[in-house]
Amino acid sequence: MSSTFATLLTRDLRNLLTGAHGAGAALPLLFFLSIAMLYPFAVGPNPTVLAKTGGGVVWIAALLAAILPLDGLISRDLETGFFDQFKLRGMSEEWVMSARLLAHWLSFGPLLILACFPAAALLALEQETVRLLVLGLLAGTPGLAAVGIIIAALTASLRSGAALAGLLLIPLALPILIFGAGALGRNDPATLGFVGAISLLLVAIAPFAAGASIRAAREG
Repeated sequence: MSSTFATLLTRDLRNLLTGAHGAGAALPLLFFLSIAMLYPFAVGPNPTVLAKTGGGVVWIAALLAAILPLDGLISRDLETGFFDQFKLRGMSEEWVMSARLLAHWLSFGPLLILACFPAAALLALEQETVRLLVLGLLAGTPGLAAVGIIIAALTASLRSGAALAGLLLIPLALPILIFGAGALGRNDPATLGFVGAISLLLVAIAPFAAGASIRAAREG
């Protein structure tokens, strides 16, 4: 079973990185950096203003970048009978979705965390703010990936699934955004514990919620 999981993970990660599912890995990264580059032009080059607001902008950019890969994250495999094939082999949708969740996070999470450093330089963020930002994204991006998997599964069989996915992800991801940005505003590392707890809960729920949604779509 572990070898099958590794095969699934490799296949899903390759598809996500090369763009077979949605936008691929480059577009979320470029989108994230574009926001960091354009924000100083919108509010002006004042370092004090950028330092106070830049961390929150990075969190918003990460949230929006997480939406980009959702189009086709699951719908293409649902249409081609991918999940039916694994069901015939005795593998549950929850198991397949666990591999998809890990691949989804690996395709954008680490890249966004690394991109924080050039973004922090563009936004004139202080060293402590950068540290909290990196730790927050490390704790929060798995939760964003989990919400993305759940929503992609819920909307996979709908015609307007891509537009609906973006509308659903933002409110569901707000708790992570609030506590993540709040830790920067209060300069309180302890607040990041809430980010990690919410993220862990979402990661635990996501395979079961997504698996149930896919079964409903297949049987519907």
